[in-house]
Amino acid sequence: MDSCFDPLKRSVGLEGPQAPLLLFVLPVCARVARGICLRHGMKQLLIFATQPQRCSYLRNELAVNVVVDPRASLNPSTYQQVIDLGFRRSGATVYAPHCPNCRACVPLRVPVGDFQPNRSQRRNRRRNGDLETVIQPARYTDEYFRLYASYLAARHPGGGMDDPTPVSFEEFLFTEWCETVFVEFRTGGYLEGVAVTDILPDGLSAVYTFYDPHDGVRRGLGNYAVLWQIQEALTRGLSYLYLGYWIAACEKMRYKNQFRPVEGYVEGQWQQLSDADTAAAAE
Repeated sequence: MDSCFDPLKRSVGLEGPQAPLLLFVLPVCARVARGICLRHGMKQLLIFATQPQRCSYLRNELAVNVVVDPRASLNPSTYQQVIDLGFRRSGATVYAPHCPNCRACVPLRVPVGDFQPNRSQRRNRRRNGDLETVIQPARYTDEYFRLYASYLAARHPGGGMDDPTPVSFEEFLFTEWCETVFVEFRTGGYLEGVAVTDILPDGLSAVYTFYDPHDGVRRGLGNYAVLWQIQEALTRGLSYLYLGYWIAACEKMRYKNQFRPVEGYVEGQWQQLSDADTAAAAE
């Protein structure tokens, strides 16, 4: 996504197969913002569309993202507004799927005050009761990078992310305009996993979680990280945990709709998703 996006090309008249198009200024179309006018200071945010490219999740689909102008000076308050319109960040790039023939990507959030763990999630909490949790500022360390690289090699081979560098690590996980923390899960000093988490005015956002590809799978550490984030948001007096995008047909994403109740941003508004809704989406 990032490699094909440079709004300056369009503004100075540079055209080409990789040049993005200025799609709209918020307020945007009903699917993305339902007519809400988002103002950033005294200005409206420009939204650009990337060129179509092969979808990395669904075969035979073309993916298009709409992207907030990266020249805008963002802050946590502005990001809270756009994440409430179904957007999300990858590094410093704030985007939302806007595919021409597909609506499979559904932004999800958990209203943490209403969350009720199921039996499997309660077992997961007990299984991981020996973990020591430490909240650290987002930063690069060799220890983090080794764990990140081993996780990608085992969990996402051939997916384009399995040959990371320290630079790509930072570009994917960090941003200067939002408070981001690395939540460490350790046993006896050993780093089992890290939950990269943004702190917003009314919620936490689960950016990415990486963990030991062997012991972390046995522990169900990805699910445990979400359970921890839900409790942490509740402790901080926040309303939501934002889980990013969910695709029912994508096996690796199916865990996201297991945290109930869960809300999806559908047709321009947040609405609670029932079992029937998620089952229908998977068909």
